Amino acid sequence: MEAVIILVFVMGYLAITLEHSLKIDKLIPALVMMAICWALISMGIESFPQWFDSAKHTMLEGFGLLSGEEKLHLMEETLLHHLGKTAEILVFLLGAMTIVEIIDYFDGFSTIKDFVKTKKKVKILWVFSILAFILSAIIDNLTATIVLISILQKIVKDRDVRLYYAGLIIIAANAGGAWSPIGDVTTTMLWIGKKVSTGHLMGYLFVPSLLCMAVPSFIASFLPVFRGDLEVEEKVEEKKKSKFSSTMLYLGLGAIVFVPIFKMITHLPPYVGMMLSLGVVAIFAEIYTSSKFSLTVFDSQESDSHALHSPVHHSLSKIELPSILFFLGILMAVAALESLGILFEFATSLKEKMPMMGTELHHAGVSDLVVLLLGVGSAVIDNVPLVAASLGMFSEPMDNELWHFVAYSAGTGGSMLIIGSAAGVVAMGMEKIDFFWYLKKISWLALIGFLVGAAAFMVTRTLF
Repeated sequence: MEAVIILVFVMGYLAITLEHSLKIDKLIPALVMMAICWALISMGIESFPQWFDSAKHTMLEGFGLLSGEEKLHLMEETLLHHLGKTAEILVFLLGAMTIVEIIDYFDGFSTIKDFVKTKKKVKILWVFSILAFILSAIIDNLTATIVLISILQKIVKDRDVRLYYAGLIIIAANAGGAWSPIGDVTTTMLWIGKKVSTGHLMGYLFVPSLLCMAVPSFIASFLPVFRGDLEVEEKVEEKKKSKFSSTMLYLGLGAIVFVPIFKMITHLPPYVGMMLSLGVVAIFAEIYTSSKFSLTVFDSQESDSHALHSPVHHSLSKIELPSILFFLGILMAVAALESLGILFEFATSLKEKMPMMGTELHHAGVSDLVVLLLGVGSAVIDNVPLVAASLGMFSEPMDNELWHFVAYSAGTGGSMLIIGSAAGVVAMGMEKIDFFWYLKKISWLALIGFLVGAAAFMVTRTLF
């Protein structure tokens, strides 16, 4: 039965990586794979000789001696445990996405566009790279990419030049997301899973991530495409800028940054702080929106009109629910493999067979090569299941350097291919970037940045 479950997982995984060829959204195989894996576990529960205790992170002793009914009850408890852990991540992401959409409702990101005053291509490259690096650490790399490419489309007329800018934005956004607990889904997973703390994550990864962004941008500065000046499009905005744009931008970003502080003060899970931040931002959004309505409207249509124009309702209708469902499917499918002890056994065999390259990780029994391969793997396949698998594979304590290296590799390794990260996929959709164009023009820059950052991490970890 275990072989069948692994086969289902591999087939589902393959369907996810080939979503563009199959023309099937990756959330569909993720959900089907998750449901079938758990259904097979439930039907064959009596035949399994071992079970992994996720709460204690060890194999459960005496599982084979339990009755069928006891095994079924244990499976239900394990399923509920994993659903709870997954829900923490999903609710957190829902809150963050909604706050970003509320900022966008008030055209708050137009404030960022005002920062771009220069016409020199190289300066604009650095402005966007630095903005991507900083913004992705606050509002996550996916959202930062969407925001900056939207602004880029209003500034750069030449699409051929714009594609290069988009490629460097992807690298910078993924690098920026790696050193912040709220900058990337995979880093958020490690943070919520109590594998990394905010202070140590920033301490370990800020310099490697900065180099991962800066080195490709510096090399790109010498490319012919970034020579000379750019005609900045001075176009009158069709939509009148809201007088609350700047206020909502700073309020929204401040509310998201407040979440790690709230966690440190209260020791509550991050999603609680995110819901508080969402509530505060929503209050101001409703107040600002209400002030725009005419006081001459007195009939019953007033409440309907407000509901129609409510920024919270509007923002909730705009968030990426397919991404949320995909994360649900993939995380719960990986949880199925973890529960059967498959990931634990795989990790054990990895530790025994892989050569030791880093002396710092000798005590953990995990080589640097394993983590670097995870980074390369995240460029080929989605980094979410890879990190989810690493959570089930390794039992190192919180803030062990292994987890920070996993956060860096999974977060930045995806830049090497356009389909390797959420930022890349969304840029691909917005600018219709060709897979092979990116492979030829941008991938080598991303690879250099990834390796330089990894080397820098191996130095910075010795300081902690």
